[in-house]
Amino acid sequence: MRPEGLAAMVQARLGSSRLPGKVMADVCGAPLLARVVERVARSRHRPRIVLATTDLPEDDPIESFARDRGLGCHRGESRDVLARFWGAARRFGAETIVRVTADDPFKDPGVIDAVIDRYLAGGPEGGYDYVSNAVTPSYPEGLDVEIFSAAALARAHAEARTTAEREHVTPYIWQHPERFRIGNVAHDEDLSSLRLTVDTAEDLDFARALYGRLMAAKPAFVLSDVVGLLARDPALKAMMPRIPRNAGYLASLEARP
Repeated sequence: MRPEGLAAMVQARLGSSRLPGKVMADVCGAPLLARVVERVARSRHRPRIVLATTDLPEDDPIESFARDRGLGCHRGESRDVLARFWGAARRFGAETIVRVTADDPFKDPGVIDAVIDRYLAGGPEGGYDYVSNAVTPSYPEGLDVEIFSAAALARAHAEARTTAEREHVTPYIWQHPERFRIGNVAHDEDLSSLRLTVDTAEDLDFARALYGRLMAAKPAFVLSDVVGLLARDPALKAMMPRIPRNAGYLASLEARP
């Protein structure tokens, strides 16, 4: 049963500086973006899936992808992703937003549900404004999930000023626990050293190799299947790039005020 006004907004664009076109790169016979969408769609909460892309002509294929699959699509500013999300929330009447990035093909529906469940457990009065599993990271990078209210998004949109806050949507919220009610979902084992996202050509090579092995055994694989395979195959795990967590966010902090 879908909670009223629940939308999963998938942040997608083709103009990645480190790996252009990555969201349409093939991963075992389907675009990376399709792999992300199909895994989000397995959530038992059945959020409405909306692609939040840019208004640049280069991102026309993302709008076509959404139309062909019956998904919502909102196009907004290229660099101000916070404004893009706020525009998407208003357009589709979202009261609660699950933020998903389109370069994470290993998203686990069970992890998505755990974060949504924690948020909903707060209830309409005195509950959370924002919940994620990355306030204190314990899940692999690439399995991050964030959920927040439209009211929190509106406040962030109105008050956030720095480039990093505008580009990465939620830092203004989670950096201000004195202004927002914040919750964190932790894994019972610290898996934060694992990298299961696609930001570089090496990430894509690793994702393809890992995805192929997992899908051959269990197409609807989950996090425990990933962890088990990597434990059994050290050579496969050795392909995992060693890149600092949240490298893109850290780079934006260094590059611009």
